[in-house]
Amino acid sequence: MASNKNKLAFLSMPAPASYVAGLGRGASGFTTRSDIGPAREGPSAEVIAEAQARRGEEPEIDPEQFQDPDNEYGLFAGTTYEQDDEEADKIYDDVDQKMDSRRRARREARENAELAKHRAERPKIQQQFADLKRGLSVVTDQEWESIPEVGNLTRKKRRKDERTFVVPDSIIVGDRSKSEYENSLDTRQQQANGFETPADTGTMTNFVEIGQARDKILSLKLDQISGTATTSGSATSVDPKGYLTSLNSVVLKTEAEIGDIKRARMLFDSLVKSNPKHAPGWIAAACLEEHAGRMVAARKLIKAGCEQCPKSDDVWLEAARLHNNDDAKVILANAVQHVGQSVKIWLAAADLEQDAKSKKRVLRKALENIPNSVRLWKETVNLEESATDARILLSRAVEVIPLSVELWLALARLETPERAKAVLNKARKSVPTSHEIWIAAGRLLEQGATDDSDKSTEARNKELELVDRTIELGVRELRRHQVLLTREQWLKEAERCESDGSPRTCEAIIKATVSMEVEEEDRLDTWVSDAESAEARGMVGTARAVLAYALKVFPDQRNLWRKAADLEKAHGTKESLDGVLSQAVHYCPQAEVLWLMSAKEKWLAGDVPAAREVLEKAFIANPESEQIWLAAVKLEAENGELGVARELLVRARTVADTERIWMKSAVFERQQGQYAAALETVSTALSKFPKFAKLYMIQGQIRQMEKNYSAARASYAAGLKACPKEITLWVLASKLEELDGRSIKARALLEKGRLVNPANDILWAESVGVEERSGGAAQAKAMLARGLQECPSSGLLWSMSIWAEPRPTRKSRSVDALKKSKDNPLITCTVARLFWTERKIEKARQWFSRSVATEQDKDIGDHWGWWLKFERQHGTPEYVEEVIRQGVAAEPHHGPVWQVIAKDDKNVGKSTKELLTMVADTLQ
Repeated sequence: MASNKNKLAFLSMPAPASYVAGLGRGASGFTTRSDIGPAREGPSAEVIAEAQARRGEEPEIDPEQFQDPDNEYGLFAGTTYEQDDEEADKIYDDVDQKMDSRRRARREARENAELAKHRAERPKIQQQFADLKRGLSVVTDQEWESIPEVGNLTRKKRRKDERTFVVPDSIIVGDRSKSEYENSLDTRQQQANGFETPADTGTMTNFVEIGQARDKILSLKLDQISGTATTSGSATSVDPKGYLTSLNSVVLKTEAEIGDIKRARMLFDSLVKSNPKHAPGWIAAACLEEHAGRMVAARKLIKAGCEQCPKSDDVWLEAARLHNNDDAKVILANAVQHVGQSVKIWLAAADLEQDAKSKKRVLRKALENIPNSVRLWKETVNLEESATDARILLSRAVEVIPLSVELWLALARLETPERAKAVLNKARKSVPTSHEIWIAAGRLLEQGATDDSDKSTEARNKELELVDRTIELGVRELRRHQVLLTREQWLKEAERCESDGSPRTCEAIIKATVSMEVEEEDRLDTWVSDAESAEARGMVGTARAVLAYALKVFPDQRNLWRKAADLEKAHGTKESLDGVLSQAVHYCPQAEVLWLMSAKEKWLAGDVPAAREVLEKAFIANPESEQIWLAAVKLEAENGELGVARELLVRARTVADTERIWMKSAVFERQQGQYAAALETVSTALSKFPKFAKLYMIQGQIRQMEKNYSAARASYAAGLKACPKEITLWVLASKLEELDGRSIKARALLEKGRLVNPANDILWAESVGVEERSGGAAQAKAMLARGLQECPSSGLLWSMSIWAEPRPTRKSRSVDALKKSKDNPLITCTVARLFWTERKIEKARQWFSRSVATEQDKDIGDHWGWWLKFERQHGTPEYVEEVIRQGVAAEPHHGPVWQVIAKDDKNVGKSTKELLTMVADTLQ
C-alpha cells in the first residue's frame, strides 16, 4: 500500500490551462435580463492553442479560412507558398498595421462611448440599487421597524396544511362513553336508596322555581328593550320599531373585504408616518376606518391629522363631519384659529347652527375676517328676511367688492326702478366690461314700460325703443373696452332673457348682434338656420326676432315670409299671423301662396268678407293667376254662393284660360248635377287641351255614371291614345271593363299598360286585384311575384305580399319588406296593422305614429284612417281626439280609399274631420 501514489497529489499540481472550475457540473456564469453577456468569460483562443501545443495536439484548421472573398472555391489549392508570397504578406500586414494605428484612437473612443451608452441603458441590477443601498446606511432602527409587512399580494390561494395526526385512544373512549346509558347504581346511590341525590345540606333542588326565575329575568330584559320597564326608572336607547330595519342595514363584510381593509390600513399607516404633513393621507385613513365601522379610530386619526396639518381646511371639515354637532362646533372653532381665511370653514360652521340668528352671527363674524368673499355676502343676504336689511348688506357688499357683478345685480333687483337705474349706472362704471349689467338695464327699462297698464301705446313704444338703444349702446361700449362676445354667446343671452320673461330685451339683443361675424353672402342661410334651431329649442321669441330682422334686410324673400307665417301659425296668435301675412303680401305682391294663406286664415276665422277682400286685392296684383281664381271659386262655393262661383269660373276661363280652370269648371258642373253642361265644358276644353288626361277621366266618369259604357270606353280609349303615360287612365279603363263583366279585356288592358309603362307598381297592383276579384288566387300570387321582380322596392306590392302570406309567416315577410322598401310608409302602416292583429297595442300605436312621421307621409289619408280605426277600438277618447287633431292639421289628399271618398260628389264641402271619420268607417 505504501507503494501506491497519493490520490490527492493533484491538489498541489497546477491546473491545466483550459480548466474552468465547476464547468463540468454546469456551474459556470449565467445571463440575466439586465446583464447581457456571460457573467464569466471563458479561455481565449490563444490560451486554448497554447494548451493544445503543450499536450502535443495539432490545432484544428478551418477548411474555409483561405477561401477567396469572391467565393472562388479552390483558387490557390494547387499552388505552393513561396518566398515572394511571404514578402507580399508582410507588406500587406505592414499596411494593415499602419491603417489600424491611424484609426485606433477613433475606434477605441467610439467603442468606449458605445459601451458606456449600453451600460447606461441596460445597467446591471447591482448598479440600479446602488444608490438605495447607500441610502440604507442612514435608516434608523425605529424606521426599519415601522416598515409594514408586505403580506400575500399575489392573490394566489395558498395551500392549506392538510397534515393528519393519529387520534389518541383516550379521546375515542371518551366520545364512546358520552352516548352510553348507565344501567346500574354506584355505591353512593345505593346508600341513598337509588332515587335521592345526596347533598351536604340535605335540601332538595327545586327545578320549577329555577324555571320561573329564568322566565322572570327574561321578561324583565324584554321589557327593558321594548321601553316598557318601570322598575329601573331609566329610558332605553333601543328603538324597537327600527331594530329590524337597523339589522337589515348592517353590512356583512366578506373575508376578502376584511383583508383589503387590513392591507389598506397598513398602507395608509405607512403613508401618514412617512409623510405626516400630507393632509389627503389623513383624510383617507380616517375614511377607511369609518368604512370599517371603527368611528373611534377614525376620530383619533383625523384628530392627529388636524394636529399635523393645521393649515388644511379639508382636514378640519372631515373632522367636523366625523363628530356630532356639538363637537363639530368646537372643532371648527379651533379651525378658525388656524385657517381663518377659509370660506369653507366659515360656511360649514354656519351650517351647524340650527336657528337663523346664530347663522347670521357666524356669517357676520366670517365677513369681518374675509370681507372680500362674494359667497359669504350672498349667504348672509339670503338669510335676511327683510328686503331693507338685505339692501343695506348689499350696499356694503358692493362697496367692499365693487367688481362683483352678481352683487350689483342683486342690489338693483331689490331697489325701486328709479334707484335701480342709479345702481346699474354705478355698476357700469365700476365694471365696464360686464355685458350682464347692460342686459339688466334693458330688462329694467322693459319692465318699467310694461308694468304700467295706464300708459298709452305711443308712450309704451317710446320706452321700448329705449331698450333697443340701450342694448345697442351696450354692445358698442363693450366693443370699445375690447369685450368681444361671439354670436352664439349673444344668442344664448337672448334666449335667457326670453326665458326670464323679457321678450323685448331678447329682440333688442338680436337686433344688435345677429349680424356679427357673418359674411354678406351667407347672411340669409345663417339667419334661417338660427331661427330654425331656436324654434327647435322652444325659443319662439328668439326665432321670431331673428326672422323679423332678416325680413328687414331681405323684404322681398318669399320663402322668408313663408317661414315667418308658419312660425306664427304654429306658435303665435291670429292677430300676429294676420299682421305677418299683411306685410308679406305688401312686400311680395306677386307671391300667390302668401295671398292664399292670408285669405284662408281669414276664412277659417269666419271672416268671409275679409277673405273676399284679400282675394280681390290678389286679383289686382295677379290678374291671370290660376290659383287665386280657383281659391275665389272655392270660397264662394263653400259658402253657398253657387251663382257667383259659376260666374267666377266663366270669367276665369276668359281671363286665365288654363287647362286646370276648365277642369274645375267641368267638376263644378258635375257636382251640381249638370252633366250636360259638364260634358259640353269638357268637349270645349279637349278641343283646346287635347293632351290633358284629367279631362278624359272626367268625361269617362260622367258617361259611366250615365251607364253609357260604350261612350265611356271611347273616352278612355281616346285618352289612352293621347296620354299613354297616364297611369290613372289605364286603371279607370280596366275598372270599366271589369264593371261591364269583361275581366279578360281588363286583364289585356293592364298588360298593355305595363308594356307602355314598365316597372310601375300601381299597374301591377291593379293586375293582382283583377286576378283576386276573378277568383284566381294562384294567378294573383304569381302576378304578385312577377310584380315584385320588376318593382323590388315597391311598398304597395310588398304590402300586398305580406297580407297574401299565411299568418305565421307574415312577420318574417314584413322584415324583408322593410329592408327592401327602405321603410316605406305603406310598409310601416302594414306592420302596425300586424301588431294590431297580435294585440300588441303599444307597438301598434308606435308604428302608426311612424307611418305619418314625415311631411310626405302625412299626406296619405288612408294611414290616418287606419290609426283612427285602431284608436277607436283600443284607445281612450283622448287618443282618438289627438289622432283626429293631428289628421285635420295634416290635411291629407292621397290614398286609395281617401281619394274615392273625398272626390265623391256626395261629399263635396265636407270638412277634413268628416272625411277622416268616413275613411275610418270604410276601411276593412
